[in-house]
Amino acid sequence: MSIRGVCIATPSIPDLSAVLQNTTAPVAAAPATPTAVEEVVAALKTIPALEGLTDPEYRWFAHHSTERVGPDGALIFREDEPCFHMIIILRGEVMAQRRKSGPVARFVGRTSRVTGKLPFSRMKAWGADGSSVGPVWVLDIHEDLFNEMLQVIPSMTQRCVALLLDRVRDFTRMDEQAEKLIALGKLAANLSHELNNPASAAQRSATSLSAELRNADEAKYRLGLLFRSEEELEQYNTWARQAREYTRACAGYSPIPRSPLEASDYEQEIVRWLEEHQVASAWSIAPTLAESRLPVKMLDALAEMLSSEKLSSAIGTFASSLRVERMADTVVDSSDRIFELISAIRGYSFMDQAPVQDIDLRQSIENTLAMFRSRTGRVEIHVESEPSLPAVSAYGSELNQVWSALIENALDAMHDHGILTISIRVTGQTAIVEIRDNGSGISETIQSRIFEPFFTTKPMGTAMGLGLDTVQRIVNKHSGSVAVDSKPHATCFQVRIPINRLRAY
Repeated sequence: MSIRGVCIATPSIPDLSAVLQNTTAPVAAAPATPTAVEEVVAALKTIPALEGLTDPEYRWFAHHSTERVGPDGALIFREDEPCFHMIIILRGEVMAQRRKSGPVARFVGRTSRVTGKLPFSRMKAWGADGSSVGPVWVLDIHEDLFNEMLQVIPSMTQRCVALLLDRVRDFTRMDEQAEKLIALGKLAANLSHELNNPASAAQRSATSLSAELRNADEAKYRLGLLFRSEEELEQYNTWARQAREYTRACAGYSPIPRSPLEASDYEQEIVRWLEEHQVASAWSIAPTLAESRLPVKMLDALAEMLSSEKLSSAIGTFASSLRVERMADTVVDSSDRIFELISAIRGYSFMDQAPVQDIDLRQSIENTLAMFRSRTGRVEIHVESEPSLPAVSAYGSELNQVWSALIENALDAMHDHGILTISIRVTGQTAIVEIRDNGSGISETIQSRIFEPFFTTKPMGTAMGLGLDTVQRIVNKHSGSVAVDSKPHATCFQVRIPINRLRAY
């Protein structure tokens, strides 16, 4: 069996879950006819991690290893089973899938890779199920031979340490990327929820506005034909201005909030008044007048100055004008809200800016809070800061990752219902940010471990335990520190950052 000069077509990736559930799936095993030593040595010389060994050293591997071959989909190793071998992949690929840990589900071991248990490794069991992608040929070196291997091939000490470091770096990078994808997914969900409301409101209002404008113009033309004198027209215009000023003054303000039942009763009162004065389409006009809080006494004043024929057209035209104004206001408010969100996103990510800037901490935190607005509807938020805070020299986008992780943890602890207090102050040349919540708190037994990478108390698959590790690394990068003090219903994370990081020591 030789791999030199062989072109291996890239096979389709198998459905590992189906393979692993199928007890009849093939298992990689020793070939019927052992491969000649010279062919094994030739294959070993293609392994970058073993490059530069002498022929006797290559032959040691060939004589002390056990080879296995298998077809596409063959099982190479199984999750949680004890691991005893270093594996050298001479041909094909091994796709590994974790059954338990969610986000980072797959990684690929390709031809010319050394994997499995290595000397100096603490690996006890396989962390995933491994299945071949295409025909596979591997060599297994048992851990009982590791000491002999290091004595016969001294350079393997350095090579194995390098492989272990590369492995840690690769897995850490994959887990960090997965953590970022989880955070990005949550951020995207929050933003889509926040943008959907104003966008939908603007779309509905803009669609209705076009039709309402056409109807309003026609109604105004008819009303103008009914007035026989300039004096009569001016009386109506004066009343309309006063009514519009009244409704504008009442917009968004009510000394005594009305319940839905009270609002419904008032609308029925308006309907009765309109029907008594023979106003056409009373059922469609009344909601607009009631929502604008137009008092009945103002309708009485209009009825005194106009005949019943003019009154119906005048009130219908005025209600149509109110609807048009309300739709236009909705479009403006929604556009402002969308622009506010976009500005918050730009501030949160510090787009189009240098990596290190002078950061306004309060604005930075408020931009981050805007990203979580869909989760803070039932949260009482207090942001406390000194009147004039100095700007902090920092990596803006990275600092926002710190606030995001801490605020998200606080919301999770409170189940999106409670009190979140963020205070910002300056002591000497240090800025101090404290994020407090009244959630369930952190058990004393695990407080010393919460900053450990991959340690998490959240359900499996929803987090990877890198949030607070990332917080600590970013704060350390700014020559600062982070600490926690937690009791039931009182948890506080304190972040200390030097105002001028270049002067920090």
